[in-house]
Order: sequence, then C-alpha cells, then structure tokens
Amino acid sequence: MHPRSPCALLLLLLLLVAGPAQLSAQLSAQNCVSRQQVLAATRQLQQLLKAQETRFAEGLRDLRGRLAALQSSASRVGPDAPPDISECSSQPCQNGGTCVEGVNQYKCVCPPGRTGSRCQHHAQTGAPERVAGDPAFSRAPRCAQVERTRQCSCEAGFQLSSTAGDSICQDVNECELYGQEGRPRLCMHACVNTPGSYRCTCPSGYRTLPDGKSCEDVDECVSPQHLCPRGTLCVNTGGSFQCVSPECPKGSGNVSYVKTSPFQCERSPCPMDSGPCRHLPKTISFHFLSLPSNLTTPITLFRMATASAPGRPGPNSLRFGIVGGNSRGHFVMQRADRQTGELILVQTLEGPQTLEVDVDMSEYLDRSFQANHVSQVTIFVSPYDF
Repeated sequence: MHPRSPCALLLLLLLLVAGPAQLSAQLSAQNCVSRQQVLAATRQLQQLLKAQETRFAEGLRDLRGRLAALQSSASRVGPDAPPDISECSSQPCQNGGTCVEGVNQYKCVCPPGRTGSRCQHHAQTGAPERVAGDPAFSRAPRCAQVERTRQCSCEAGFQLSSTAGDSICQDVNECELYGQEGRPRLCMHACVNTPGSYRCTCPSGYRTLPDGKSCEDVDECVSPQHLCPRGTLCVNTGGSFQCVSPECPKGSGNVSYVKTSPFQCERSPCPMDSGPCRHLPKTISFHFLSLPSNLTTPITLFRMATASAPGRPGPNSLRFGIVGGNSRGHFVMQRADRQTGELILVQTLEGPQTLEVDVDMSEYLDRSFQANHVSQVTIFVSPYDF
C-alpha cells in the first residue's frame, strides 16, 4: 500500500505508534479522514502484515531443514576423517568376481562356480547368496528433520527395513524378486545379487553379450591354439568342443572304401558280377550338429538330396529312411520334395547327451535300384537352452 496524501501517511504513522483507540480520537479532532477510510486502511495493513508473516514462517522452516541435514551429515563424517581410498582400486577379485567397498575393507561377490575371499577357488555349489548380517548389503538411511517429522530415504537398490525410527536400508534382492513365477527373467543364465544391484553371469564356454544379460557360445575351434590332437577335427558344441576322427568302414572281400574328404568316404567300384557290393552304401558322409536343450518340436535338423552327374540320367525315384544309431524314436525321416529328404526332431531333447542317427537315401531308376547313400549324423545336446 502506497500513501497518496499527507493525511494517509499520517494515518499509517498514527496506527503504528498510537494504536486504534487514540487514532480515532486524533482523527476526529483533525477532521482529516472519515471513519470508513480508517477501517479500509486498517484492513490493508493487516493483509500486508499477514503476507509478511507467512513468508517469514516459510523461510524459517527451510532454514530448520537445512540445519538438520547439515547436522546429520556432520555426525556421519568425523572432523579428522582421512581421504576416501578405494579398496577395490587394485582389482583384488579374481575370475570375474565383483568388488564391493566396505569400511576399511572390501568383499568379493563371486560368480557361480567360484568361492574364496578373492574368488580364487572352485566352488562345489551354485551361485552365491546373500549372507545374513553382511554389512555390504545394508546402508544407513539418509534422514532429514522436516518441521517435526523425521523423513528417511535409501539409495537406489535399497529399501527401508521398517517404518520405525531405527530402520536401516536393506538391499533389494532383484534375483529373488524376478525369479518368481510369472515375472520376466533378468538374465539368460544366472543372476548374482550384489549390493544395490545385480549382475548376470554365463556358464563356462559362453561370453556375456554387451546387453549384460545374454550369453553367446565361444567357438573354441577358431582359437589359434591347437585344441585337438593331430589327425582329429575340432567340432564346436554348446559351451565346449569335441575332437572327432571320422573313419571309413573296413573293407572286406572285394569291397573297400576310400576317404575323399575329411567328412566323406566313397566305395570303390564294384566288380560287374558282384550284386552284394552294389547294395552297400556308395557314399558315407559324417555330419556333426550342436543343439541347445528343450528345442521346440517338430524342427528340421538335416536335409539329404541327390544330384545327377552331367550327361547321365538321374534317378526318378528316391526313398529315405533311418537305418541305424541310438536315436530311440526322437527323429523321423520324410520326403520334403521330389529330390530331398528331411531329418526331423519330433521329441524334445534335454542335455547334456550325444545322439547318433544314420539316415539312408536309396536311388531308383524305372523302379530299378541304382545306389544308396548313408549320412551318419552325430548330435551334441548342450545342458543349456540357449
């Protein structure tokens, strides 16, 4: 309110110094303003004082909150506290362990299969679990006194143990939380709970992808190191590898086989009058497949097809079948088109296990048997479903 006349200025001064009763008497004597003007001025001044009082109270509450926060911080840090030196800066944890800071100490959270203070030993159990009372999995809450209420909060990944005044911040075990049925999986393989967070690990023979959750098989066979003995071939499998050495059948009588490639044998030409020789496989090929566990069935795993030599008539009929192995009814062989047959997995496989199945393709020309070809398929089933 801004006084616009000497009488209005006088009105404000008298109201502040003399009070309402004396103000009324003096104004009547001076005949400066009317009683209605006095009442209006009084109300304006009351509103001004009320607004100033509200702003003062808000400023006082903000100041009290800042002082409480400062006092809480000062109580946690001593006046002569040494500089913070990271105990994990030297990377003391081995074999993929996660270093967790403590008070003048550190703790290694080990991946599955490892144990020890620095994860230096092989473990006989699975993934590490949170140890009851482990100080790395608890924190002091951050509290501030707001008016007459003490309000506390926790760092990300922690939650208050209770609503009581002596509550602490306890780690949220994301691995247990998302391991419940119906919830999405955090990790493709194993989840390891860490203070305030979690991390995903992959089994031996797999690497963790950049998303931090997925696993990818490591192809050991492309390593510059020679993993297999001389004379054998390296076959990559899920999480590992196999050294194989395909061998041709031993000859008998006038029948013999020669190796035409590392994975194929071919029968030598039969004598003109040798009917039994012609019914033996003309070619034997070797195939190695690596599968994860629990594949959705049915699924095609392998195809066989015929090809005619240039200038020679090809077969006009083909027959396919399973002629050996230890498949135990897991597979069927059926025609895909006029010149192709398919090996189909019809039962779910769970690893680790190795299966063998021999499939045959017989060629006919005008219903006359011409030759047959055998493919020996070896299937390595991983213990994991990825």
